[in-house]
Amino acid sequence: MNVYSIKQINTMNRDAFMSTLGSIFEHSPWVAERVYAYRPFKASNHLHRTMLEAVYLAHRDEQLSLLRAHPDLAGRLQMSDASVQEQRGAGLTDLTQEELAAFTACNTEYTNKFGFPFIMAVKGSTKDQILAAMQLRIHNDSEAEIRQALLEIAKITKFRIQDIIHSEGGGEVKKSDKKRTMYYGKGDVLVYRTYVLPLKVKPIPESAYTGSDNVIFALNIKVAVSGAAFLTSFTEGDNSMVVATDSMKNFILRHAAGFEGSTVEGFLHYIAARFLETYSHMQGIDLLAERLPFDSVQVPGVDGKLTESGLVYRQSRNESGVFALQLERSETGIELVKQTAVMSNLHLIKVSGSSFANFIRDEYTTLPESFNRPLFIYLNIGWIYVDPEDAKAGDDYRYVAPEQISDIAHTVFHQEISASIQSLIYQIGLKILERFPQLEQVWFESNNRTWETVIDSISGSEGQVYTEPRPPYGFQGFSMTQEDLIEARKKEGVTR
Repeated sequence: MNVYSIKQINTMNRDAFMSTLGSIFEHSPWVAERVYAYRPFKASNHLHRTMLEAVYLAHRDEQLSLLRAHPDLAGRLQMSDASVQEQRGAGLTDLTQEELAAFTACNTEYTNKFGFPFIMAVKGSTKDQILAAMQLRIHNDSEAEIRQALLEIAKITKFRIQDIIHSEGGGEVKKSDKKRTMYYGKGDVLVYRTYVLPLKVKPIPESAYTGSDNVIFALNIKVAVSGAAFLTSFTEGDNSMVVATDSMKNFILRHAAGFEGSTVEGFLHYIAARFLETYSHMQGIDLLAERLPFDSVQVPGVDGKLTESGLVYRQSRNESGVFALQLERSETGIELVKQTAVMSNLHLIKVSGSSFANFIRDEYTTLPESFNRPLFIYLNIGWIYVDPEDAKAGDDYRYVAPEQISDIAHTVFHQEISASIQSLIYQIGLKILERFPQLEQVWFESNNRTWETVIDSISGSEGQVYTEPRPPYGFQGFSMTQEDLIEARKKEGVTR
């Protein structure tokens, strides 16, 4: 394939222009014909945007003719050279008989419903992802699917133009852009799904929590997407590859109905996969979800004893689980870059049994030593699995619930006479790693909010009077792995 500069494109006569660009839109040279008069173009993205405008302004019959000009994916219809290469790259030209039969059946059902073949920008996608997208989109209504098909054509033609026109500083993606920070997305996407699959977890001695009925599955989600295709939206105001953040919100809400799992991590994997299957120009996706806890209220049962309602719930305003997921495309498919879970905003007060002494004392020291103080901490506890799959299923007793992590912290805080916050979080970490050997790492962010003493002695009482501490606040950060547990047990003379 010959490669040209935008300057060369701008100086071509009509025949050369049509010969070079007439096949960008599948068997539809009329698109290139209509934009020829709009030369000169500032850059390839300007040319592409002008071509898309010609398509969007065309009569609906012409748009449908463009859609019908595309070949069946994995079919045997005549394809342009570009389509052959694109489908070969996705593995669609080398299917087994069973795979071909599945694609053919979906193609037939899709074409019978919409009157044009399934269209998807397959670059960077696997054949399994393409078939899944086809099975999903077949449930759209006609208008929605026409819009989606035209969006896919916009992606396909963007790639084709980039293959023909090389960069001369006109807005194309450079190698240096691989290190660029570039993303956009939507925050505070509130999802309230009822009657998700119940979650069951393995009981541990420190916790009464054994799972959730998941009658209310409430999340606050933040989504961000990235990819080189979005560069020109920043540099040129070219929105042809931009999925509106309002559409992202609606995408998450609509697909929440199709989730069949029981864990937040499983939900994030499900949503992320749907995004990358639907929008092939997205290179990566980051999702952050806070579980909004709802507790079942207790009401008198038939025997007069209090029992959980199962119908009425109250929202908790305390600690909650926060979960993060990052996926990116690679040459071999979609890869997991990051997956974490955090028990966030845990506030614990112990009225006695904590100390802080024997620290460095010099001319800067004003803090007195304390051997039996109240201790008030804010605590975030995070964890990472050895096998990320353990976080998705929730049905094999490998899932680690934030509620159990919280209860372990409560128990250790109660049992330990701690010499410092650092010592306290270390002991909590050891217990978490002991209870959950499926975890690779546990980490802590703690903040000292211990009250200031106003009156330290009350006649006839053990009580004292305190007030809120004044800033600044001390904080601690610490991470631990299973190796720390092994070393600690060796020191205690215990083998695991």
